[in-house]
Amino acid sequence: MPTEPTVQGRVVAVHGRHYGVELSDGQVHKCFPRGKKADAAVGDYVQVRFQGNEEGVIEKRLDRKNLLYRSDEMRTKQFAANVDLLLLVVATTPAFSDDLIGRALVAARAADIDTIIVLNKADLTESLAEARARLAPFRDAGVPIVELSALDTAQTKAKLLEHIGGKTALLLGQSGMGKSTLLNALVPDAAAHTQAHSVALDAGKHTTTATRLYHLPQSGDLIDSPGFQNFGLFHLDPTAIEGGFAEFEPFLGDCRFYNCTHRHEPGCAILAAKAAGNIKPERHALYERILAENEAQQRY
Repeated sequence: MPTEPTVQGRVVAVHGRHYGVELSDGQVHKCFPRGKKADAAVGDYVQVRFQGNEEGVIEKRLDRKNLLYRSDEMRTKQFAANVDLLLLVVATTPAFSDDLIGRALVAARAADIDTIIVLNKADLTESLAEARARLAPFRDAGVPIVELSALDTAQTKAKLLEHIGGKTALLLGQSGMGKSTLLNALVPDAAAHTQAHSVALDAGKHTTTATRLYHLPQSGDLIDSPGFQNFGLFHLDPTAIEGGFAEFEPFLGDCRFYNCTHRHEPGCAILAAKAAGNIKPERHALYERILAENEAQQRY
């Protein structure tokens, strides 16, 4: 029996070992990995082989330029690949986590992904000043911040589409930040796409917690993911972690010791910059926490 040739597609949805793979004709097919290892993520390009039906086998994952992880207390899991831009959604209310923003920025810089912080619900002026003040350290570190109200569809498109055009952007945020409203403003038929992915995966309502890729009506792609609680950073070594802090960059290489950890060593340029007010204490404290957590993880 002749073997069918492989075709290239892109993973647009994942549910367990079920992959929704979109081919060049725009159709989404249910596919499975060959063997026990399932190492593809939403955004990956893959080679798929079909055997005369609608289901296919993923024969090969093509090289990716980056990969992002999410984690909880139990494990770290890959969830998005080949991302050009991170849209990190926060809101004036409810309160967002500075710690999670900081970790997301470290992960993005380590993966060479540009980031924009989207401050949603900017029309709620009574809490806008406080939100701006809390985001000031990230703005000072060079992260662009776009203020908008996702309920204003025209405003949302005007402020964000120019950044996403021709790119794959990842929409990320904690629950309650208005991420779904923002998605619906950018992708009016997102619900229809979600249903199509669900049918392709035979996963029904359970795919509401899945990561998915949508095509923007104008140009570019948007990967939406469930509200996150933590970022997977255990795969990063100390060099990648220090490189995740943009404000460290002007001082790296100026320490007295070549293997300086920037925590306690004499002649440390990073500690001197913190003492001089050029690095925020809370940002350096996050750096120390991430290093300590990764060191503790390696001991187990």
